Amino acid sequence: MEKYKLIGPIKQLLAMEDLSLKGSIEDEELHSIENAGILIKGERIHSIGIFSELGKKAKDLNAEIIELHADHVCVPGFIDAHTHICFSGSRARDYAMRNAGKSYLEIAEAGGGIWDTVTQTRKSDQQELTYGVIKRANTLLNQGITTIEVKSGYGLSTKEELKMLRAIKNAQDSTEADLISTCLAGHMLPRDFDGDHRTYLDAISNSLFPVLKEEKLTNRIDAFIEKSAFLPSDIYPYFKKAKAMGFDITVHADQFSVGGSEVAVKLNAISADHLEASTKNEIEMLANSDVISVALPGASIGLGCDFTPARKILNAGGALAIASDWNPGSAPMGDLLTQACILGTFEKLSNAEILAGITFRAAAALNLKDRGRLSSGMLADFNLFQTDHFNEIFYHQGKLTPSQVWKRGDLI
Repeated sequence: MEKYKLIGPIKQLLAMEDLSLKGSIEDEELHSIENAGILIKGERIHSIGIFSELGKKAKDLNAEIIELHADHVCVPGFIDAHTHICFSGSRARDYAMRNAGKSYLEIAEAGGGIWDTVTQTRKSDQQELTYGVIKRANTLLNQGITTIEVKSGYGLSTKEELKMLRAIKNAQDSTEADLISTCLAGHMLPRDFDGDHRTYLDAISNSLFPVLKEEKLTNRIDAFIEKSAFLPSDIYPYFKKAKAMGFDITVHADQFSVGGSEVAVKLNAISADHLEASTKNEIEMLANSDVISVALPGASIGLGCDFTPARKILNAGGALAIASDWNPGSAPMGDLLTQACILGTFEKLSNAEILAGITFRAAAALNLKDRGRLSSGMLADFNLFQTDHFNEIFYHQGKLTPSQVWKRGDLI
């Protein structure tokens, strides 16, 4: 029998339930419930409302009352819709070389770059990779991130990609965070593959995709569309095969040059991620589609390059999510709230837009409809911050951390 719990009173509760998926959001639209409570049934929210009024209902349901004795602000659990936290090794040398003025090519020629992480990840066994995912996922969970997307992409062979995706699947048993896996076998052409880009994609899709379905390792296929990775002409057959098999598509798009977002729109991808190089044409294209634009400020900070044109995307009517891109190369920080606040500063985003970008709009980037807002029937994933106003969360740029993280109705 599912147990009932009532948590409160909460100084401010931001349900996010009436806000739009697309376009800009003014802070005045971010309505809060004062002196609120959350009534939970099992893993899901039964109802939200005034704490004193919910108390009568809770008594009839024999609910456990969890009373708060300080001011708290309640927001939905954060969602990081783009990470690479399954990896081995460090790329600290890359970071030092990049800051010293070395180019991407110079770093790669010195043994750095994505291939360095591929080499180190291939040396690790599945158990080691599983442990790494658990450790990083729990770090994020403590920051209030209750759902985490995790990519493969440092294997770049059928055997090694499966090792990564199995590690991610196994990690789910040892973390309370929900892990959403994504196959990024189209990260780059592996140096040890004897053939061209299209031959590699054809070969790995034929051998890998059926196993992904059989073992239920992922329902998401990603690829890096870039001059240094795969061209749109290479990727179309690969993505079309994935869609024909029932996979969702997401795209590393427009990071250094354009082309990826157009593929995302034409193939009706769930999301287009990065977009630092997107121009007015790409922004309008994305805004007029159902594709979620995902900004990755961690990569901009790590590489020292322009941010995703978040303000322009929102003003054009696009849907903007914000993710950390935690990876060992370009985005090693892995702190979603800090990065989202920094993006907000440089792109002039309202606090409502920042919060939407790491909650319900991030959920849409993962095609998840059961989280990101606080309302009846949604997962009971939420964060409590010990403060008297939600503005304080963003003002402190990630230094104010949740005092309580609730996942699927349980206090973590």
